[in-house]
Amino acid sequence: MGNAYCVMCSCVDQASVGVVERWGRFDRLAQPGLHFFNPLAGECLAGFLSTRINSLDVKIETKTKDNVFVQLHCSIQYRVVKENADDAFYELQNPREQIQSYVFDVVRAHVPKMNLDALFEQKSDVAQAVLEELEKVMGAYGYNIEHILMVDIIPDPSVRKAMNEINAAQRMQLASVYKGEAEKIFMVKKAEAEAEAKYLGGVGVARQRQAITDGLRENILNFSHKVEGTSAKEVMDLIMITQYFDTIKDLGNSSKNTTVFIPHGPGHVRDIGEQIRNGMMEASSAQGSSIQEYKYRSINVLLFTPFWRENYIFLLF
Repeated sequence: MGNAYCVMCSCVDQASVGVVERWGRFDRLAQPGLHFFNPLAGECLAGFLSTRINSLDVKIETKTKDNVFVQLHCSIQYRVVKENADDAFYELQNPREQIQSYVFDVVRAHVPKMNLDALFEQKSDVAQAVLEELEKVMGAYGYNIEHILMVDIIPDPSVRKAMNEINAAQRMQLASVYKGEAEKIFMVKKAEAEAEAKYLGGVGVARQRQAITDGLRENILNFSHKVEGTSAKEVMDLIMITQYFDTIKDLGNSSKNTTVFIPHGPGHVRDIGEQIRNGMMEASSAQGSSIQEYKYRSINVLLFTPFWRENYIFLLF
């Protein structure tokens, strides 16, 4: 392997080994260092071999069991065994091509037995099979296989596109399920919150009506006791008229109210008083039961509480 060097002395580099011949026949291996040769005795330096690890990249195209063409990228790391360097020097003319041929043979024997998904999952098994075969064969020629790496598996572009679409569809389906569950939870919680808010709002309105009723009752009783000769009806009319004109005043001062203007006059005060009394009676009879809007309509509209003055004011005929 290579040309002989008929020299008196030569230096063998580190991580290398020299092959010495005598009269054209292998004589010995020259280790790294300075060596002297006797050309008169037929000694010459036949060549050098590197003992460093070499890397060989191989690309193999083959077909899987489910008829998908794939391209595999293998990286084979090998080196010359120092003790058997003479076999590596004399037995193989081109070791890289020899290794590549064995890799092709082993890969094309194993991959067609596997589906594409199994090939991705078990690529280390393919690499191990190649390693075992190469160690058995190349060991006889003075080479040691250090590692075999299955660097990449590249399916046909159309197959890769189809696989990506399948994966995307599955993920979209899963995302739709999670999104639906999230919307369901949101709607349920929203409905529960609305129900709770309506319940609490109803309780608040009921308490507000009760407080108004109690306050009016207390005012009527106090006024009746302090002013002799007045009846509860007269006191109620007076309170109603006061609140009526307070509401008219707030209506003129506020610019944020949504107002319905309806003709009115002093003659309507009696009708308003009657509506207030009817509302008070309905509110008293509805205590302890669920809040019903029609029972509280009169007292909602005619008592002119601050809550309603800040939002809507209805003036009835």
